[in-house]
Amino acid sequence: MADPKGFLTTPREEWPRRPVGERVRDWDEVYVPGALLPVVSRQADRCMDCGVPFCHQACPLGNLIPEWNDLVSREDWRAAAERLHATNNFPEFTGRLCPAPCEAGCVLAINQPAVTIKNVECAIADRAWEEGFAPPAPPERLSGRTVAVIGSGPAGLAAAQQLTRAGHTVAVYERDDRIGGLMRYGIPEFKMEKRHLERRIEQMRAEGTKFRTSTTVGRDVDAAELRSRYDAVVIATGATAWRELAVPGRGLAGVHQAMEYLPLANRVCEGDLESSPLSAAGRNVVIVGGGDTGADCLGTAVREGAASVTQLDIYGRPGDERDEEADPWPTYPKLYRMSAAHEEARELRMGPAADAGEGGGGDVRVFAASTLRFSGDGEGRVCALRLIEVDAGRRAVAGTERTLPADLVLLALGFSGPDPGDGLVAQLGVELEGRGTVARDGGFGTNVRGVFAAGDAARGQSLIVWAIAEGRAVAAAVDRYLAGGVSRLPVPIGPDDRPMRV
Repeated sequence: MADPKGFLTTPREEWPRRPVGERVRDWDEVYVPGALLPVVSRQADRCMDCGVPFCHQACPLGNLIPEWNDLVSREDWRAAAERLHATNNFPEFTGRLCPAPCEAGCVLAINQPAVTIKNVECAIADRAWEEGFAPPAPPERLSGRTVAVIGSGPAGLAAAQQLTRAGHTVAVYERDDRIGGLMRYGIPEFKMEKRHLERRIEQMRAEGTKFRTSTTVGRDVDAAELRSRYDAVVIATGATAWRELAVPGRGLAGVHQAMEYLPLANRVCEGDLESSPLSAAGRNVVIVGGGDTGADCLGTAVREGAASVTQLDIYGRPGDERDEEADPWPTYPKLYRMSAAHEEARELRMGPAADAGEGGGGDVRVFAASTLRFSGDGEGRVCALRLIEVDAGRRAVAGTERTLPADLVLLALGFSGPDPGDGLVAQLGVELEGRGTVARDGGFGTNVRGVFAAGDAARGQSLIVWAIAEGRAVAAAVDRYLAGGVSRLPVPIGPDDRPMRV
């Protein structure tokens, strides 16, 4: 411990956000540039160097958190970067996008605010790039074996980088025109600027990984034929089959899936479009779904100039403090959280008068709300959403129906598994679980020899940190398969591991 009394004398302090009025006028990241290092230099001292660091267990990557906290407190950034990259291929991604289950498992969090582990991680990653501590690491020699990775999200990229560094020749196939999967077109620029993604892609190219964009395996390339050309195949397509909302009026114009809306806004930021054809500008927007994807839609709609925005969450409003019976430490608690997007919408008073609270400045979220139907304007376009309050069992509460104005409705209800319509599953002949995900054995292998599956395609919708852990673990499984049963690559998780819960 650099400071044995740090956790007693120093309060929790997080990376400050830019003023709302400033940040909603651009698509840059919401945080104050250059303000992170002074924060983490103090926060790293709060780590207690626990004898049993539960943050290790809460993080599926097994990040060596107390070790790099101590190194940061001593300003040994090179060593801190080495320890961080020892378990995480892309810490600048997780440091911005992960909800930090490690902080929920921090021992200090038993009775105090946790160490800002996520901020320290991000600071190390950014400093590593600035100081040149993350050079390409090409293999010393090639194995002569080839691997096709289908999908370039965090699981696919992590698997590809690990296998490339192990000496195999890896090609990543991506259906979109750019590499990155949902990190590219699903995550808004204000949450993670794509320069971070581009930097890693260039690093991987320098190491030897090959990329094939605008190629949908199952349509543009026959999956069975692809399997015959490579010694092994990794399915890492993500869970792209979105969940639907089967209510009257679903077919009205103006009702769209979140992943129809978000990619267009990202393409504007990429320079592909001057403006989004689904822009929220001047519209009354209703987002159905209370998760992170819904919040991403919210922040995007705010920047596009929506007239009003409401986010519906079928669950009741969480508490402000951990429920020790429902979510005991060190599990990840369900708490009332105010994301940057929620903060923006509240401060700008973007909720309709009926839902914005006293004075019109309240939270734009409506909790315990279920959608009954959409109404049209007589010309086939949505103009209103009818909702009803529900109890904890999702049963309708009589007399609570009301109507919200809605010119644009975005469905952010999550994803179930790989898209069954792209031909990949059928052409490879891999089996699916009942919930629609790819079935696999204890070694990440499918029923087809030499075909493996990782990430949301097999696990189901999950967090970026779990996707990276899956990518690292499946790489070890593929390496063992290619090398005759032996691999030196790390295995952070097994296919059946799940987050800590009651």
